[in-house]
Amino acid sequence: MEIYQSIILGIVQGLTELLPISSSAHLNLIPWFFNWNIPESFDVALHLGTLFAITIFFFKDWLGLIKGGYEQVVKKKKSTEGKIFWYIVAVTIPTGIVSLLLDNFSEFICEKFGIEMPLIAIALIVLGIVLYVVDKKAPSEVKYEDMTFKQSFLIGISQAIAAAFPGTSRSGITMTVARTLKIDRESAAKYSFLLSTPIILAAVLVSIADFELSLAFILGVLFSFLTGIVVIKFLLNYLKKGSFKIFAIYRVILGIIVIAISLF
Repeated sequence: MEIYQSIILGIVQGLTELLPISSSAHLNLIPWFFNWNIPESFDVALHLGTLFAITIFFFKDWLGLIKGGYEQVVKKKKSTEGKIFWYIVAVTIPTGIVSLLLDNFSEFICEKFGIEMPLIAIALIVLGIVLYVVDKKAPSEVKYEDMTFKQSFLIGISQAIAAAFPGTSRSGITMTVARTLKIDRESAAKYSFLLSTPIILAAVLVSIADFELSLAFILGVLFSFLTGIVVIKFLLNYLKKGSFKIFAIYRVILGIIVIAISLF
């Protein structure tokens, strides 16, 4: 694997994992388009960079969440942080189990019928349209601190859909469901990032034995991390006034391009 390939893929991972445009789609499409031979474990390794980005950017938030969760159980002290912490814990375990099952199903279907690229294209287009419609019509009535357990659980479990259909996007599906539940855009993005932390951590730990420590690995993770930090800051600021429209349009255009390349 070449150094320039790892840097490009690291930047792509940092951009696409955290924006609602699907890292799985881009990390499959780029090697496919340029005919690069990329180790399968490198995909998961790049998630280590975005995991560091989310953890460091929200470090104070995570300290508050853990402290709040502890105090809610031990001292019976209720707080927004404690509530959100246990929401995340409660949904992470079933989401992890369902994601693992659906991921195996997805791999079986793609290998058996050879439809990985068309499936990615369809997922990009369908969720792009759904995201656009939902974001346009849904009011922003619920803030991060006012989320209920039902809302939290539905957003969390929706992550499993991303495992079943490459190209769906973990952040894309969670933000779409959050907007469907009338959660404001900035809160939807923040909760999506926090919610993804334990899932990404689990994926990294499961595959860590397959990582090949090299300069390419280090640079890929580094550029994924640096790009991720910038993207998180950008998206949270952008969504204070902006919408998801531009990301939805990008998904549809990319999906159409992938279908065209696959056919011709």
